[in-house]
Amino acid sequence: MKPEADLAGRSGVIRAAFRRSYPRFRLAVDLRLPGHGVTALFGHSGSGKTTVLRCVAGLERAPGGFLEVNGHVWQDDNNGIFLPTHRRPLGYVFQEASLFPHLDVRRNVEYGQRRVPLASRRVSLDQAISLLGIESLLDRKPDSLSGGERQRVAIARALLTSPNLLLMDEPLAALDLKRKLEILPYLERLHDELDIPVLYVSHSPDEVARLADYLVLMADGSVVADGPLQQTLARLDLQSSFADDSGVVLETVVAAHDDTDRLSRLDFNGGSIFVAQRPEPLGRWLRCRVHARDVSLTLERAEHTSILNILSATVVALAPTESPAHVLVRLDADGTPLLARITRRSSHVLGLGPGLPVWAQIKAVALLD
Repeated sequence: MKPEADLAGRSGVIRAAFRRSYPRFRLAVDLRLPGHGVTALFGHSGSGKTTVLRCVAGLERAPGGFLEVNGHVWQDDNNGIFLPTHRRPLGYVFQEASLFPHLDVRRNVEYGQRRVPLASRRVSLDQAISLLGIESLLDRKPDSLSGGERQRVAIARALLTSPNLLLMDEPLAALDLKRKLEILPYLERLHDELDIPVLYVSHSPDEVARLADYLVLMADGSVVADGPLQQTLARLDLQSSFADDSGVVLETVVAAHDDTDRLSRLDFNGGSIFVAQRPEPLGRWLRCRVHARDVSLTLERAEHTSILNILSATVVALAPTESPAHVLVRLDADGTPLLARITRRSSHVLGLGPGLPVWAQIKAVALLD
């Protein structure tokens, strides 16, 4: 996974403004998004995520809408511009793969490429096949594939349209956990190896934490908040949207391997953490997730403890949670935000307040690989 700093240096922007009324739902969004990396549209069912994607694709028309993708205007109703879906250089991956049952995998994938003139092809057939790891599937029919295999084929087909924008509408929602874990590494490869912006719809915090660079939080047809993933996940005013999944994402680099204790040290701006030894070489970037429920606080650094990861931090702010017995504490670990979910009693006993130096004890680190 590329570190956020690398992505920040790229130019380009996606501007999308849509308003549309339905009998029981009203969409009203005005977004300015990075024209690179993965932007996740996150929210509960019915929040408007898929409707935004359909408006971007031109499958639904929002009167008076506007859409510009990295300098190319696809919709500007005030100036009479509306490109139909077939003229928009985009790829669309749905929850269901929707492959042609009478064609084998190779011909399903080639179907996407045939839509694109030779001079406009940015992704080759061999590249798409390799990125999605479908070399061994090319002669098989869709009904002989697992759900994860079908989705990988569908993504390869979308890539071979050489899109300027890739839309993914909960592509893992129909898969069981085993198939999700099978396909996630391939999605990460697309993120790392192709410079194609992605709008990724999901209601899964784990998928968002693993794949996204930028987060748009939606509710009831509106944008509640948007911003870079790390900063947005750490906002206390948004935590009701994540509930027990509250936490932050750390971009770390493999700094050392300890063969004696079978540990690897991962460095980041706020310090270092230890995890079970990793196979990645030194210098490799890894993304980690730290849940607020797995962080405890102390005023003095503990010397006799089984917890390896203890970071110096400063209390930034406190906020209530959905449980009256708990509070959420935002911390600053030398510029890196952390969250801790602790009991209200512990907060009083420790005398927590903004500016107080503490030690954050991280009981568990989830490697998002």
